[in-house]
Amino acid sequence: MTDYVNASDYLVDRHVAEGRGARLALTGPAGDITYSGLHAMVGRAANVLRELGLQPEQRIVMFMADTPEFVTVYLAAMRIGAVPVPVSTMIRADGLTEILHDSRARMLAVTAGFTDVATAAAPKAPDLRAVLTSGGPGPEPKRDGAVRWYDWDELTMAADPDATCYPTTPDSPAFWLYTSGTTGRAKGAMHRHASVEAVCSTYATQVLGIRPDDRCLSAAKAFFAYGLGNSVLFPLSAGAAAILEPAPARPDLLVRRTRTHGATLFFAGPTFFANMLRAQLPEDSLRGVRLAASAGERLPSALYHRWTSRFGVEVLDGIGMTEMLHIFLSNRPGQVRAGTTGVAVPGYDLRVVDDNERDVPVGTPGTLLVRGASTATGYWSRYDASRQVFAGEWLRTGDTYVRDEDGYFTCLGRTNDMLKASGIWLSPSEVEARLMAHPDVEQAVVVGAADRDGLEKPVAFVIVRRGAAVTEQDLTAFCREGLPAYALPRRVRMVDRYPTTATGKVRRFELRAAASALLAEPPGRAQAVTT
Repeated sequence: MTDYVNASDYLVDRHVAEGRGARLALTGPAGDITYSGLHAMVGRAANVLRELGLQPEQRIVMFMADTPEFVTVYLAAMRIGAVPVPVSTMIRADGLTEILHDSRARMLAVTAGFTDVATAAAPKAPDLRAVLTSGGPGPEPKRDGAVRWYDWDELTMAADPDATCYPTTPDSPAFWLYTSGTTGRAKGAMHRHASVEAVCSTYATQVLGIRPDDRCLSAAKAFFAYGLGNSVLFPLSAGAAAILEPAPARPDLLVRRTRTHGATLFFAGPTFFANMLRAQLPEDSLRGVRLAASAGERLPSALYHRWTSRFGVEVLDGIGMTEMLHIFLSNRPGQVRAGTTGVAVPGYDLRVVDDNERDVPVGTPGTLLVRGASTATGYWSRYDASRQVFAGEWLRTGDTYVRDEDGYFTCLGRTNDMLKASGIWLSPSEVEARLMAHPDVEQAVVVGAADRDGLEKPVAFVIVRRGAAVTEQDLTAFCREGLPAYALPRRVRMVDRYPTTATGKVRRFELRAAASALLAEPPGRAQAVTT
């Protein structure tokens, strides 16, 4: 007999069925919503999506802020067997068009503030049939070529709840998350319905020890795999509450939300933790928070000690991947070893291997491999990329690690040239392409280097047109016009030539050393770069 598993049922319906409907599910600026209220909202939304023609396994791209509407669309789509695809609200129209085209999405859901981008992108997506706008003024309902625009709030208010769930199985497609991952080009990691319970029963339950009385607040947004777990999957799996913040994360704002809504679990990344220290927040800012978690990039030991000393809250540094859905390697409460990424999360197996994928001895660096039940089934329509990353039961993380005698793992950096800036995968080629679009730039090479807090940031080395008077400030401003904030080079240094190998390849490791020196000095100070 086939086992039917639907993530929407697991996250919402079972709480109502087991008598927990009156418990708080969502809170934040939009108000309080109980599990019974969320159940009704999801049922109405599911009915609307069916009526609009969204069919099982068809995709609905979610270009949405962290709001109750985000949670509702995500759950309702899975409820009817369709595939929600949350995407970054930081991308521009061309990026949204690319994802709509690649995913062959039939629908696009948008919250207020992002309708201009959607308006520019939607007409260029050949398979798109409907755009659903929510949470504020948007375009009037209209037909834009083959695309019909709808007022989502109006439709769902008039709909009757539908209590049925499509009979998905553990291996049915549940949702996709786009990532540049370890190979540069954006691609959709496909996750199963069973993956949701897998991450909730491992990291959330056995590492965080999440409880029904917890309230989760995340600086990372829910379109990230990390934020999706923090703000949707984990709290709803435990019958706890999520504090949803639609605005961009700022230290002062999240501290206010912590106090107003009683956060007990706080999730962020090292860059945000560093920003909290720079903001000179009061030492009791996180009063009531029992535990913090960090992921997205390595948490330097010095930053860990500075942050915990000021705020008095333990931070569990861990590593996860979009392809693994959430964290699979983490420190544990009361057992943190600062500067390490901790030990394997229960339910996951780890290996450190050499270039031939043979296990290396303890204390020897190698590439980290992981396996576990939350692994994506592969990348959508990316055969070669899938073969590079998904190796049978094992997934190649692309990170270089070393393991000690006690089973603690320490990250030594990326195995290739990809870098993480503010916890987001960034391909140097994206920044290089933008710089080379400037009329005065002839060549550009971008590398990652650690700043004063030990956090990885992009640094650019450019060769400009002879006689050009372009400055570092000019190029930074040019990048700001065409790149999201996390991708902006923190320094831009003009050079006459690049260090190269005998075969003419740029010696990036030398540029990384020069980049580290640049980030260690105040911006604007002269610094010689040996090339």
